[in-house]
Amino acid sequence: MMAKRIAWGMVLAVVMLTAALQSQERPAADKKGARPGAAAGSAPAANSTGSGSASVGGGKSNDASAAERGAIEQTAKAFTEAFNRHDAAAVAALWTENGEYVDAHGQRYEGRGAIQKEYEQFFEEHPQAKIKFAIDSIRLLGPQTAIEDGRAIVELGPKVAGSAAYTTLHTKTDGKWRMSSVRDSRPELLAGDHPLQDLEWLAGAWVAEEGGARMEVECRWTLDKRFLERRYTVQRAGKVVSSGMQMIGWSPEMQRIQSWMFSSDGGHATGVWSPRSDGWAIETAGVTADGTPTRALNLFTRLDENGLAWKSVERSAGGVRLSDTEELLLKRAKAKPNHK
Repeated sequence: MMAKRIAWGMVLAVVMLTAALQSQERPAADKKGARPGAAAGSAPAANSTGSGSASVGGGKSNDASAAERGAIEQTAKAFTEAFNRHDAAAVAALWTENGEYVDAHGQRYEGRGAIQKEYEQFFEEHPQAKIKFAIDSIRLLGPQTAIEDGRAIVELGPKVAGSAAYTTLHTKTDGKWRMSSVRDSRPELLAGDHPLQDLEWLAGAWVAEEGGARMEVECRWTLDKRFLERRYTVQRAGKVVSSGMQMIGWSPEMQRIQSWMFSSDGGHATGVWSPRSDGWAIETAGVTADGTPTRALNLFTRLDENGLAWKSVERSAGGVRLSDTEELLLKRAKAKPNHK
């Protein structure tokens, strides 16, 4: 049985406290966010000209706000250091005792213990993880609560980076600012020199056999490597019973990876791809040959250089909920050496 895997959104929560409460005395030009390649702890400004902590009235209120910022900056510094040294216990301690995190797919983690467990696994799987962030707005609702909206950027390695918008509720307890609730949006792959570079491993021939059926998948680059083309066939007793084709590319309008699927029976669907720590989640919407609308969340999990798992969940047809599929394991037709 494969170990429980962390959704990509989980790591995005760790930047919320730092991003909300970093120094507000930095130049206004920094407000838009950290530059690519900047250190994980270099936060954008949240200053009085736009985003940032609100103050009401005269000098006493301003002095109080400044004092709160100073106290919170020490917590933010402790958080950044804990994340960079991959100290899951110290990271989890920055939530309230019963704090929650809800990722882009609705997965909810409640309490420091659950959060710590997830980060322990994440740090083990991603020893190169780094963070950057950009603040859009911070609103002080009172002396003990604040709401922040912004965008977190996570780098899992030199070629893998994702970004997601977030909203977090900060609460002051026992004289310290902590996160009580964090929610993020669907993460997006950040386009670098090649926006599909993290899908390079899909290229090649793959096979799967289950229940007397054999699936063969061929994935190749096309159109000057701007798209990946995946073609599949399903055979039973040596006879092709279904086939289809999928094109995967970068959508400049949506600023994310998108796919277009066509099946031999006349059905078709589009998909929007979101990165996960160990693969991809594809939200699809389409129609069958008879016009019935369909929806599903398809999960690709990369097991190693020569293996991947596919599963479809949250499925519906014509508004009727369908059961999840069993996990299908595909193997590369011609194995490659595995690299750690």
